[in-house]
Amino acid sequence: MRVKSLSFLRFVLLLSATLSLELGAAAAPKPNFIFFLIDDLGRNDLGCYGSKFYRTPNLDRLATQGMKFTDAYAACPVCSPTRASIMTGKYPARLHLTDWLPGRGDLPAQRLARPQINQQLALDEVTIAELLKTAGYVTAHVGKWHLGGEGFEPQKQGFDINIAGDHTGTPMSYFAPFGGKSKDGKQRAMRGLEDAKDGEYLTDRLTTEAEKIITANKDKPFFLYFAHYAVHTPLRAKADTIAKYPQVAGKAGQQTNAIYAAMMESMDESIGRILKQLDDLKLADNTYVFFTSDNGGLATLEGPSTPATINSPLREGKGYLYEGGIRVPLLVRGPGIKPGSTATTAMSSVDYFPTMLELAGLPLGVPALAGSASAAKSPAPAEAGTPNLIDGVSLAPILSGGTNAARPLFWHYPHYSNQGGKPGGAIREGDFKLIEFYETGRVELFDLKSGENRNLAEDPMHTARVKAMVGKLDTWRIKTGAQMMQPNPAYRPSPQAADGTITMLGKHADVFGAMLRFEPLPHKNTLGFWVNPADWASWDFEVVKPGKFTMEITYGCGNGSGGSEVEFAVGAQKLLFQVEQTGGFQAFVKREIGELTFDKAGRYTLTVKPKSKPGPAVMDLPQVVLKAGK
Repeated sequence: MRVKSLSFLRFVLLLSATLSLELGAAAAPKPNFIFFLIDDLGRNDLGCYGSKFYRTPNLDRLATQGMKFTDAYAACPVCSPTRASIMTGKYPARLHLTDWLPGRGDLPAQRLARPQINQQLALDEVTIAELLKTAGYVTAHVGKWHLGGEGFEPQKQGFDINIAGDHTGTPMSYFAPFGGKSKDGKQRAMRGLEDAKDGEYLTDRLTTEAEKIITANKDKPFFLYFAHYAVHTPLRAKADTIAKYPQVAGKAGQQTNAIYAAMMESMDESIGRILKQLDDLKLADNTYVFFTSDNGGLATLEGPSTPATINSPLREGKGYLYEGGIRVPLLVRGPGIKPGSTATTAMSSVDYFPTMLELAGLPLGVPALAGSASAAKSPAPAEAGTPNLIDGVSLAPILSGGTNAARPLFWHYPHYSNQGGKPGGAIREGDFKLIEFYETGRVELFDLKSGENRNLAEDPMHTARVKAMVGKLDTWRIKTGAQMMQPNPAYRPSPQAADGTITMLGKHADVFGAMLRFEPLPHKNTLGFWVNPADWASWDFEVVKPGKFTMEITYGCGNGSGGSEVEFAVGAQKLLFQVEQTGGFQAFVKREIGELTFDKAGRYTLTVKPKSKPGPAVMDLPQVVLKAGK
């Protein structure tokens, strides 16, 4: 009887194998997924996107093996919200997770107060890891999580394996031992890296851990979410790698940071190691590889050895809603993707969730997560603010050489960024992008075919377009339940110092008109691009001790632009200043231009308006100081 049973079992297995061969495609193995997410990587930091300074041979090769997206976007100009959008397919506005965690508290210089955001990715959100795990995938997280601490770590969001992921957004150390002190003062090691040898580099060690995971699961379908801490600050790299790059000084506005370049090289080597392993294990033909960043490159001062990079010709960088802050690289390789192809369709990080589901052969309505906080809930295209709707669309048609229907993309950032960005929302529709700033309601419109230098919002030809795009942005905010800001009760603009001085910085100015702007790059850090004589600026400031004040301005003016007459006014008090050339717009000099008297304590407004502009531009103006009389 036992022999008969074994013979019958062999018969069944043989029949099953025969049927599988005959069915062919029906028995095809599920594709693997490796998702590389780099931290603070600029869109133009790769050789395949135009960098001449950083060395990224493995990523440049990946671009030739798959598809390069020219217009890929992060859903937010800072990290945690974009990471949440990747996990859920939802805009950060819908998740009420719109800033890095825990975020920066409100400061007196801020006119508006931030909303109270979720401090973690909620457990009742359906993640891509949970859905793939339910479909039989081994799910692994390596690197930075930054979506919640204990109780909200990767293991609670669908990942079988977690290496180094916790609530922190900055590595405890780039060199082993990988650890530091926690809030309670105790020493803590990064999860899974406790046995690291002294001096080991974090980027290298995380890659070793990822290789172990791939090897252990080479015969199973797997999803590896590899979120490097690199190239986030603090900028730390191996000394011998830094030495490969020239220590360039005095070339502001160019990619010249040797430490950042060394971090980039180590990151590129990491990608190369994983891609080689896929080849060695014969997994490459059945593995989709995604490579992208969580926001634009850090182009402003934020700690030692910064700025990290420059995103030009894209405007600004991390923390800003301009292209340098939200446009990111995206390379995708995998089955059915034409080598060396390019996609120009604009996409957002909310699109990865439905894309991976479709590539895995899973419908959006996969029933999953029984027994978890997300039980019986499955995603569907977003319409209104119910918990498990998604905002993204699948990129699978584009990856196979087709197209997607046109649609707008949206951003909502109700926060002041560490890098100087101001709160606002944005919409991209076709080649046009509109930014609305929440402090004053200022609107800027750009035709991205020519960049973000020329603001078209006040052009009569675009009046209808501006109105329509503002309306769509407002409707989207309502549909997603976006949290808005409130007046900051502690607002104290440009307060008077103990010595009586009142300093008004360019970054705190309100600007009016089409072209005048604050330029935050370190070699500028000024109100600039003052090419339109109708543009003007203002500052609110506070007088605590009344009296007589001398106005001192810091300004720069390039050759050929001297001669503008500018009025500085507080109420009826007016000072006229004729701009002289200083040898360059960032060749700043200080000038005392007159006196103002304030009889009462209180809040005042300084306006700065050109009366004439004979040359190409008025001047650059980084600050105005009122010095109290003795």
